[in-house]
Amino acid sequence: MSFSARLTPLFVVSTLLLLPLPSATAQSDEGKMLPPVVVTASRIAQPQADAIPGTTVITSEIIRRKQSPDLVSILRNEAGVQFAQSGPQGSATSLFLRGANTNQFLFLLDGVPVRDMTSTGIPLDLQNITPDQVERIEIVRGNVSAIYGSGAIGGVIQVFTRQGEGTPSVSASGEVGTHRSSKLNANVSGKVDATRFSLSASRTRTDGFSAINPSKNPNANPDNDGYRDVSVSGALSHEYIKGHEAGIRLYGFDAKYDYDSGSDRTEKAGGISKQRTLALFSKNRFTGNWLSTLTFSNTEVRRKLHSRGNTLSFNDYRSGYRSEANLLQWHNEVALPENWILTMGTDGTHEKAVGRDQGVVQSSASRNNESVYAGLNGSLGAHHLQVNARYDHVEESGSDTTGYLGYAYDITPSWKLVASASTAFLAPTLYQVHGDAWTQPNKGLSAERSHSYEAGFQYASGATLARLVYFDTRTRDMIDYVYNMMTYTGQYFNINRAKNKGVELTASTRLFGVDVRGSATWQDPKDRETGEALLRRAKQAASLDVSRKMGAWLLGGDVYYARHRPDLVSGQRRELASYALLNLNVRYEINKMWFLFARVENVFDREYETVYSYNQPDRRLFVGVNWKM
Repeated sequence: MSFSARLTPLFVVSTLLLLPLPSATAQSDEGKMLPPVVVTASRIAQPQADAIPGTTVITSEIIRRKQSPDLVSILRNEAGVQFAQSGPQGSATSLFLRGANTNQFLFLLDGVPVRDMTSTGIPLDLQNITPDQVERIEIVRGNVSAIYGSGAIGGVIQVFTRQGEGTPSVSASGEVGTHRSSKLNANVSGKVDATRFSLSASRTRTDGFSAINPSKNPNANPDNDGYRDVSVSGALSHEYIKGHEAGIRLYGFDAKYDYDSGSDRTEKAGGISKQRTLALFSKNRFTGNWLSTLTFSNTEVRRKLHSRGNTLSFNDYRSGYRSEANLLQWHNEVALPENWILTMGTDGTHEKAVGRDQGVVQSSASRNNESVYAGLNGSLGAHHLQVNARYDHVEESGSDTTGYLGYAYDITPSWKLVASASTAFLAPTLYQVHGDAWTQPNKGLSAERSHSYEAGFQYASGATLARLVYFDTRTRDMIDYVYNMMTYTGQYFNINRAKNKGVELTASTRLFGVDVRGSATWQDPKDRETGEALLRRAKQAASLDVSRKMGAWLLGGDVYYARHRPDLVSGQRRELASYALLNLNVRYEINKMWFLFARVENVFDREYETVYSYNQPDRRLFVGVNWKM
């Protein structure tokens, strides 16, 4: 590991430890900054500083300033988040939240959970979500199944798309960059009287680079692996009576990508990934203290894979998968005396999954899921409490009851003690229950179950918010695939256990006119059976993000560090080296309608891997222009 890589985590942590100290500049700018409001931590709107679960908000300004090409690039620097990507943009991507498996976090799109039931339950392809259509992102770390149900073992990531606010406006942007990359985006949004609207579309293209390093896998095709994506989002709502609003939301993408499997140097492999979420909602304030929201949504995820080669030993292959979920959600908020809030609701889901091999339907299965939940939030003087309970019944997989108990105590107006205990579960997918043939269900397969504890301190004053917590999470009955070499068949079983404990530091402030955000994580994710470290998860990671506005200029940059971590190749454990990345961005405002922007990613052109033998981006330069009226 180079000297700069060893120095990076020390520099990041040293900087973060200084953030809670308020400065005169931070205090003087306090009136210009509105504290972020979050809803994911408890299903009610509250200031971020009041949320008991560890919560991060990525605002629209942060998204606009960074000009990141995809959601992966935005989330990478956040506390507890680590990625493993098999090559360039558009390649298969795994996300580990607080060391949990990639299928053990829940992804929400405007409140609607999105998962692929034709696999192990991974969320939709995060690498295909376009930041141009995202209003803000909220990350809640830790077990919160008691609030959202199956999958929220590592936590929840919720993306909010643009809904339309303020004076109607039209905007467009375009950029070009390394690897013949280009991106175009257009958006119209606003509010007229009682009607809100938003419509956005974007197109992304890149020639990419070779996904696999031929020096580590000589069977890989060394050609470039490109990526193309078209995405659309829209929202329309109308408040027909004061306190009563009805509307519709739509989000979808259509992505095509090339990939390398390392099977044959003549291989031409690619995939198509499509996702569409349509939601109808009615938000009604029936009384002064009762707000009811009824949402019906339909989510469809489609994946197709194809590969072909020019050698006799390589056979052409085609497969396709479709996952669909119809979800009815009824959520209620009831304001009680003394500023206490009661939340309660029920969800009903019908899931369906279909698999095709060489164009022929090989498998099909469906099931129904039902749940009820309730929560209570409030304060008694300096004592703050959050209690959540939820019951879920998943057809063919049984029932689970989960709980969350969170407590905070105001030591001083700025310092707070926080603590929580929680349980979570992850129900098996349709694919895992029905196996390769998806015929007779595996009735012995149950949900994965987890419990977690955490405690720490928080400092909040003016523009400064910092939190240091210790967490301990243990998961049992983890689902894994067991292959029988005698019968050439396999099945999923509850056989594994895992644990992770560590310390997490997050902080944000404004120092002498500079906006600073950072995080550091020390963790130890392990297999409880073998004691070995979990794959592709670093024990230490840190990030620092700074920006400064100077007249018409906005200058920014971020640094990210991840320690070495293990991977598994052909049954042998390999080490992925530590690495540190520096990215820079700049924006220049020509006038109120036009601004130019540029960014340099991986400034020092570091070579690194997040999956063994798979390449990651080298130094890249992007320039663009944005217009708004």
